[in-house]
Amino acid sequence: MAEVHTVGILSPGEMGTGIGRVLRETGLDVVTCLVGRSELTRLRAEEASFRTVPDYDELVLRVDLLLSVLVPAEARTIAEQVAASLRRTGAQPVYVECNAIAPHTVREIAGVITDAGVVFVDAGIIGGPPRHPGDSARFYCSGPDTGAFEALGQHGLDVRAVGPEIGQASGLKMVYAASTKGTTALWTELLVAARSLGLGEALLAELGSNNPVARHQLTGIPGMPRRARRWVGEMEEIAATFASVGLTPRMLEGAADMYRLISATPLADQTSREPDPALDTILETLANHLHP
Repeated sequence: MAEVHTVGILSPGEMGTGIGRVLRETGLDVVTCLVGRSELTRLRAEEASFRTVPDYDELVLRVDLLLSVLVPAEARTIAEQVAASLRRTGAQPVYVECNAIAPHTVREIAGVITDAGVVFVDAGIIGGPPRHPGDSARFYCSGPDTGAFEALGQHGLDVRAVGPEIGQASGLKMVYAASTKGTTALWTELLVAARSLGLGEALLAELGSNNPVARHQLTGIPGMPRRARRWVGEMEEIAATFASVGLTPRMLEGAADMYRLISATPLADQTSREPDPALDTILETLANHLHP
C-alpha cells in the first residue's frame, strides 16, 4: 500500500478540520492553504494546528495527498486552480475529490486533474466530521488507483473501496444523502405546512411520542439550518444523479428549494459554535417568513 506522510486539506471547514485533526493525531503532517477562506476557517485551521502555506503552488509541492473537502459549488473551481498549480510546478500529489457531487460532475473534475498528470480518487463521505481516530464517519472511495487514499485507513479513518470506476463513490454518497438530508427537507416542509395551517399540535399528536421515525427526524432538524446553504447544491447534485439514470429529479429539486428557503432566513447564519435553535423556533421562523 502507498505510503503517505503529508496530507493537504482544502478547506478546513467542519469536515476538513475533523479529518485533518484525526490525521495529525495519528502521525501525519497536515497542510492547508487559506487563500480566500473565512476568518472562521482560519481559526479552525489554527486551532487544529495545521501548517499553512501561502498559495496552491506551495501546497501541491509539499503534500503526498490532497483532499478537496468543500461545498459542492466550489469543487470544480478549486480543481481547476489546483490543476493550474500542478502544471506550473510539476508536482504529483494524489488528488482526492471528497465533495458531495454527482458522478458526472466528479468525472468532469477527474478529467481536469488527470490532464495535469496526477492520480485522481473519487471519494464520498458518509457521516459527520470525525473528532477522534475511529469515529463513525465512512470514507468510500473508487477509481483505478485508490491505494494512497486507502492508506489513510491506517491513520484513524474508516476507508472503504467500492469499485474501480470514478463516480461510484460519489454515486453512493448521492443516493445515501437523498435518504437523510432529502428526508430532513421533507420533514421540515411538512412541519412548517402544519404550523402554517394551525395543525402543528394535531400533527404531533397523530405522530405520537413513541414513533421512532418521527422522533429521529424531529431531533435531527435543529442541527440543519446552519448547513442549509451548503445542502442546496448537494440536493441539486443528487437531483442530477437521479436524472442521469432516467428517474425524476423533481423530488430532490424540491429539497433544494426547501434548503434555499431556509438559507434566506437568519437561521442559516448561525455557526457550529453557537447552540442549535429549538425546533419550535425553526418552524415559527419559517412559517413567519412565508407569511410575514
